[in-house]
Amino acid sequence: MSRRAVITGIGAVAPGGIGKNAYWDLLTAGRTATREISLFDATGFRSQVAAECDFDPVAAGLTAKEARRMDRAAQFAVVAAREAIADSGVELPTADPGRVAVSIGSAVGCTMALEEEYAVVSDGGRRWLVDHSYGVPHLYGYMVPSTLAAEVARQAGAEGPVALVSTGCTSGLDAIGHGVQLIEEGTADVVLAGASDAPLSPITAACFDAIKATTPNNADAGRASRPFDGRRDGFVLGEGSAVLVIEDAEEARRRGATIYAEILGFASRSNAFHMTGLKPDGREMAEAIRVAMDRARLSSEDVDYINAHGSGTKQNDRHETAAFKRSLGRHAYDVPVSSIKSMIGHSLGAIGSLEIAACALALHHQVVPPTANLQVPDPECDLDYVPMTAREHRMERVLSVGSGFGGFQTATILGRGDLSGKEAA
Repeated sequence: MSRRAVITGIGAVAPGGIGKNAYWDLLTAGRTATREISLFDATGFRSQVAAECDFDPVAAGLTAKEARRMDRAAQFAVVAAREAIADSGVELPTADPGRVAVSIGSAVGCTMALEEEYAVVSDGGRRWLVDHSYGVPHLYGYMVPSTLAAEVARQAGAEGPVALVSTGCTSGLDAIGHGVQLIEEGTADVVLAGASDAPLSPITAACFDAIKATTPNNADAGRASRPFDGRRDGFVLGEGSAVLVIEDAEEARRRGATIYAEILGFASRSNAFHMTGLKPDGREMAEAIRVAMDRARLSSEDVDYINAHGSGTKQNDRHETAAFKRSLGRHAYDVPVSSIKSMIGHSLGAIGSLEIAACALALHHQVVPPTANLQVPDPECDLDYVPMTAREHRMERVLSVGSGFGGFQTATILGRGDLSGKEAA
């Protein structure tokens, strides 16, 4: 009998809410966490808004030494992992720490610490030949993105497979997919899977300014992220992390754990087309959805909710609307779709893990988060995007999709968990 992967713990560090419960409250209230950038002086940048986390590492449980050693993205990941472990009730390390694995995604790694240290060793960028002696002892760790996964493994005492997955904006989905595979193939019994990114720095803002991907709507920061709205003009950068405890279903039920959701199917594809461009027909995303449904042994009518990539760029929203129609047929018009990026922005590699956490909570509570700021429908985006207000909705299976620079397209299908165990808080 094949092993089945279930989610038994959720930890989140998100804009507008630190912790799983605060995060879910923000989503269901339809509140936006987008605002003027405060983490650096954004004067002169085209886009000056972001979705920042109100995060104090020491208040969140890290020691001063841990906070000093870790980049902000690593801090997020460790705090989210600790919450997920506590939420699951699993005792780590287990009797066999070699059966505990870690799979963390990140698009840009330790961006903030790297930029800060470069500014120091280069005298504010004025020196081409930098003085390395001014770099902190942890500088090598900032250079290596796998540091994020290693920090989570250290916290969990995980001695099994530890990996950092970096596939741009689908990193969070792909890291969870990798974790599921470790459970299904029998390599691990418990996996800490998720993603973390803290990209809110001048270098990131400059990169997205250059390609005009982020919104210039600085005058109305709270409503700047407008997926599927006819007035949308780019996405809002964000930051954050979500980490899940994924276990073998049989073991989770044996110990009476809460099962938020079962991960039924996963697939990824590439468009092999353009670094940032998308084909308007959505064929590659539709193919990822089709394969994920086949692996889950589902038909299009079995999908009860779609958590969209919904970045708020014109090409993305049209692209995935076409993909939903291509993969689900007429049912695409009947299934609710929403984008939580309207509230928490786009945290690059981390967003997929935050979206899977939201999907698991949506299944558990039977509530669909809304698409905030959707007030002027785009005729080319003509599906049910759940505008403005959360909706109670009966769901057994949900689909979450992601689209990333480089042509990456990922689809994940979750099924409702077994509610016979203890109730989640």
